[in-house]
Amino acid sequence: MEKRKMENLGIETSLLGFGCMRFPTLENGEIDEPEAERMLDKAIAQGVNYIDTAYPYHGGKSEIVTGNVLKKYDRSSFYLATKLPLWLVNSLEDVDRLFEEQLTKLQTDYIDFYLMHAVGRERWDAMRQMGVVERLEKLKEEGRIRYLGFSFHDSYDVFEEIINYRDWDFCQIQLNYMDQEEQAGVKGAALAASKNIPLVIMEPVKGGSLAAFADDIMDKFHAMDPDASAASFALRWVGSLPGVKVILSGMSTMEQVEDNLKTFCDFRPLSEAEQKMIEDVTNTLRSRVQNGCTGCRYCMPCPAGVDIPGCFGVWNTYHMYQNYNIVKGRWERELGDAKQAKNCVKCGKCEQACPQKLSIRRDLERVQADLDKKEMVL
Repeated sequence: MEKRKMENLGIETSLLGFGCMRFPTLENGEIDEPEAERMLDKAIAQGVNYIDTAYPYHGGKSEIVTGNVLKKYDRSSFYLATKLPLWLVNSLEDVDRLFEEQLTKLQTDYIDFYLMHAVGRERWDAMRQMGVVERLEKLKEEGRIRYLGFSFHDSYDVFEEIINYRDWDFCQIQLNYMDQEEQAGVKGAALAASKNIPLVIMEPVKGGSLAAFADDIMDKFHAMDPDASAASFALRWVGSLPGVKVILSGMSTMEQVEDNLKTFCDFRPLSEAEQKMIEDVTNTLRSRVQNGCTGCRYCMPCPAGVDIPGCFGVWNTYHMYQNYNIVKGRWERELGDAKQAKNCVKCGKCEQACPQKLSIRRDLERVQADLDKKEMVL
């Protein structure tokens, strides 16, 4: 198992981190605990020593299941990460209450890596003004938190402000080869590395979007290595960046565990030819975008209730990855019948407001027609 040293902390972690947000589930939606345990045991046996969970995962059950599995292991043999749910913090007393609840669920008396969860501008300002950082620093002084960090979801400017606020032990950002300029992005990763702040990476396979493609894209990967999965290239791309110490993978099947172990037990940074291939794949995927919606939302609100940017975001993603399953949840549940393109009444108000001068009414017709197919776009 590839190990990376966090020089500022004097410890060594497995490059592969087991993310406990996508445990296998039963038909009723509950975690399949025996299978989850089998998967964790397999990963730990192969050298994975960084286990990541959080308060809300699996409806609050992930920490419980994780604690049940890990209690049989020597506590010093692994690093446990979990997160403070900032959206539930309205006072410093909430910090203490939630932390104690997490210790109980995880069956431990300390957390190795404790993160302020999903920090963005509004939450950061509220937590800073409330003194939450100082309260967490006190828990660290008491030895109940070993390393203090944050997970991030906002723009680079906000990331720069937060990472410069204090001497963080580590930070966690979302990064993959398709989202190099999203959120903190590669620029944020470089800033963290320059400050010797270890990087933990989430969504390296973009929620599974970079694990399966149509044949034309898969042919590019197979030309480089016929035995390697598409996901392995995404993971190796992230692992080739400076400062990356842990790459989280939310594994749902034993097959995913085994594929990841194959990648990280014989880890190889991407070669120059493989880097070029990833650039080609990225350019090919981006060339499939159907329109130039930037999500600025000047077109909103729609009098008919259509979520215009939401529809275009699903549509563009659908064509990029050529797989309906990737957008199924967003299209059917998040947007649903009420916000889908079919409700457009063609009033034209949106087009008058659109700074990109998109043919919104025409494109919404195309969105609905394409998504109604519910199939691969071959």
